[in-house]
Amino acid sequence: MLDYQKANNLTGWLVFLLSTTVFILTVEQTASFWDPGEFIAVSYKLQVPHPPGAPFFLLIYRMFGFLAFGDGLSVAYWMNVGSAVFSGFTVLFLFWTITLFGRRLFQIQKGTETKGQIITLMGAGVVGSLIYTFTDSFWFSAVEAEVYAMSSFFTAIVIWAFLKWDVIEDQREENRWMIFIAYLVGLSIGVHLLNLVTLPALALVVYFKKYPNPNLKGGIIALLLGGVALIIINNLIIPGLPSLAGSMEIFFVNSIGLPFGSGIVVFSALFLGSLIYGILYSIKKGKVILNTVLVSLVFILIGYGSYALIVIRANQDPVINENAPKDIISYVSYLKREQYGYRPLIHGQYFDAELVDQKEGAPIYMKGTDRYEIVDYSTVNEYDPARTTILPRIYSTQDRHKQIYQSKLGLREGQKPTFGDNLYFMFTHQLGHMYWRYFMWNFSGRESDFADAPWMGITDFFSDIYPDYIKENKAHNNYLMLPLILGLIGLVFQAKKDNKSFFISAMLFLMMGVVLVLYLNSPPVEPRERDYIYVGSFYAFAIWIGLGVMALAYYIERLNKNLVVAGIIASLATVPVAVLMASQNWDDHNRQGRFFSVDSARNFLASCAPNAILFTGGDNDTFPLWYVQEVEGFRTDVRVVVLSYFDTDWYVEQMARPVNESAALPFSLDPKNYKKGTNDVLYVMERENLQAISASEYLKLLNNGSDLLKLAASGSKNTYNMVPSRNLILDVDLENVYNQGLIPESMEGLMTEQINLRIKGNYLTKGNLMLIDLITSNNWERPIYFNNTSLATITLDIEDYVVMEGMTYRLLPVRKPEGMRTELVNTDLAYTNMMEKFAFRGMDNPDNYFDDEFRRFTSNHRSAVNSIAIALLDEEDMDRAAEILKFSMKVMPHEAVAYDLASGQSVPLLFEVGEDDLALDVVDKISHKSIQMLKFYQKTGRDYDREALISIEMLKFFIPLLDERGYSEVSGNLKAELEKILGAGAAGESLLDRR
Repeated sequence: MLDYQKANNLTGWLVFLLSTTVFILTVEQTASFWDPGEFIAVSYKLQVPHPPGAPFFLLIYRMFGFLAFGDGLSVAYWMNVGSAVFSGFTVLFLFWTITLFGRRLFQIQKGTETKGQIITLMGAGVVGSLIYTFTDSFWFSAVEAEVYAMSSFFTAIVIWAFLKWDVIEDQREENRWMIFIAYLVGLSIGVHLLNLVTLPALALVVYFKKYPNPNLKGGIIALLLGGVALIIINNLIIPGLPSLAGSMEIFFVNSIGLPFGSGIVVFSALFLGSLIYGILYSIKKGKVILNTVLVSLVFILIGYGSYALIVIRANQDPVINENAPKDIISYVSYLKREQYGYRPLIHGQYFDAELVDQKEGAPIYMKGTDRYEIVDYSTVNEYDPARTTILPRIYSTQDRHKQIYQSKLGLREGQKPTFGDNLYFMFTHQLGHMYWRYFMWNFSGRESDFADAPWMGITDFFSDIYPDYIKENKAHNNYLMLPLILGLIGLVFQAKKDNKSFFISAMLFLMMGVVLVLYLNSPPVEPRERDYIYVGSFYAFAIWIGLGVMALAYYIERLNKNLVVAGIIASLATVPVAVLMASQNWDDHNRQGRFFSVDSARNFLASCAPNAILFTGGDNDTFPLWYVQEVEGFRTDVRVVVLSYFDTDWYVEQMARPVNESAALPFSLDPKNYKKGTNDVLYVMERENLQAISASEYLKLLNNGSDLLKLAASGSKNTYNMVPSRNLILDVDLENVYNQGLIPESMEGLMTEQINLRIKGNYLTKGNLMLIDLITSNNWERPIYFNNTSLATITLDIEDYVVMEGMTYRLLPVRKPEGMRTELVNTDLAYTNMMEKFAFRGMDNPDNYFDDEFRRFTSNHRSAVNSIAIALLDEEDMDRAAEILKFSMKVMPHEAVAYDLASGQSVPLLFEVGEDDLALDVVDKISHKSIQMLKFYQKTGRDYDREALISIEMLKFFIPLLDERGYSEVSGNLKAELEKILGAGAAGESLLDRR
């Protein structure tokens, strides 16, 4: 006889083996773009990542890193394998969750399972879990070292554990399982907080078991109590206990005069003493519920204890030590993610609200020499009450966001948004675009991996509307809506047959989806697609998919009266849905052969001279560089400086210390001048008849606290420093610079005795102040470089004084002549770096999958090649210009990464070096895609986005260029096509002609 327990265990482990194998076969072989580069680096050396940290994740993934056996080049692979394994376990617990829900649905008592029920349950579990295995968002997180794979595992095991608790009859065993669940929740805090969102839904499991005759009132109370548990853990335990300890610490040190740490010791003694007393009291009085609650709290705190790692390691001053949470005050700020700002949830302003007042809020403390000092006060913004609303969704007052709100809502300039507009944005963008679109990506289909790609349905599968560039996109996936339909069948079937379980699964689905959307209150634009946030909701829908198989078996059994046959038919009929998803998604989730996330980082570092200082932007500009330095040990002599972090005192302090092979950065300003709350912003107040000021003299005045720089704040006794002129002059000792050999021979005639560090806007941030200090104090002893992002971000107008040396721009005392058609380029060095030092592994393989970030960094490299080629042509070095252009097309061919804007800009250069055939080939490929895109947008009624506008400009760019080169037939065809699409006279002057 078929044994249910054996079948359930064996089948579950087989599903685990299959899913884990799939993930390992497709896992990224190095550090991915975005956060994995940071997480791998900090896990490898147990450093401090961005708030609010993930200490338990770091500990576990460090152990996966041990599997590299000291090979730094393999560490990332093994940490990525860690995500594959945790994702496999997530699928395993999904399988067992589906079978547990199935038992409840069929009302199967333990030991009474029939062969037909076992086959049906196994089939439901296999199909539901495998379909989830191959969903777009879950698979994405399963093959990279990010917190979401491990977070999904904790979410899955907690849901499963609650369902296991539900079938236990012995109350002592119940309590043990509840304590086990509490421990899992505590551990998950050290990974990600998604797990906590399940608690209100899982409170229904407890309610339905303890109250056999549930009602609406009781269900609502259960949900509220689950919400209370969520608030207690998320608000009172995680940041609340440290905040209370911090307040007591400040009181004991500042008011009583006791030494540092005394308040924390007293708080810990009181809290732990109260907890121990409560547990002893509950035992003595036989209060089982109180005892279970208190012991569960203890185990939550034990799990939460992994956060000790953050403070311990922060005090060891590791290389990566974000926010430096060394003491209780900075630790609380770290936990609360204060650096990311505040989003209003229940009440707040419309985006057009006027700021009517700024009030001084709570004091901000910092640890001083013998007490905690108030360094600043939080700011409370008060907006025009007439322009505030409940449930604010269009709240951001940033100019860029305002424009997007107006565009999405169809508002004219100056037109005031209404509450209806507020709700419209919530339903269409936050819920529609930022959730339901992602949901349909996973269970219906996805048009492409281009920005804001829509979902696809059944009719789209048979449609011939899609142009080649979309159909050939590896992320063009269509599942004929079969997973969606199967899930909806399961949803209706569960609601009809087992409404208690339906409420549980429905609440799981809503809490990790819709409710999470409302809580996050996303701004109108994000730097990347955020579908990975909602995998928990997709997990809940996968339960319904499994139950959909059971529904099919149930209705087939009603026809043939044989559940064994019905279960087999239902399973065999639905397994192909998982196969379809696997076949559709494999090519855009197989990350084998991709290395450019790391190679591009190496290329940035390889562009720098020894002992350099390199300024970068955030995320993808920085995290891969951290990875290659900290894990692979590449170019650790280069000090990477994140420009956005430079606005903080903790980061400046870190830069003033030696790290790896990099000496400390030189600063002239004392720490008191860049501590938190000091010189955060310095406004430009131009003095009459003061055209410029010496940068070094300005820094001396600032350091000495000169009254000449003081500015009284209106309505406050405080004074602030300002900048008396936007022109800060850096004097250059040309003889010293020349003798050091810093100036390329070809640029000796461009040397300048003064560099004007001109402030672009009306103020100087602390980061830019410290940049001025660094440039001045460095005195050309260490090379200073910028990447393209940081150069565009700084508020100093220094573009004329930087020299491109590959992928970076070096600050030198030379000045770009007026009328020069490109930036200054050290051609010999840039050419050598590009041709000999840069890596492009796998970028010539059309079988590899390169998503938007790979395409962006490819475009950056192509653009750099163009700049080098132009500079070589200006030097009349035709051969090397041709060679580097052809090199670019060889290592980054169109077949692997489609030609883009930078490729189009190379066309006149290819003509100039006599490579007409290559130029025409680029024109042909780009124009073919551009025309297809424009026709597709017109046919579907889509608004022209950035890509479409670039396509129009590219065509306009090519037409006169082709005419000039004598290819009038080609240009005539392009002009005719463009005018057919846009109307007569469309082929006017292009904005892209850089020449």
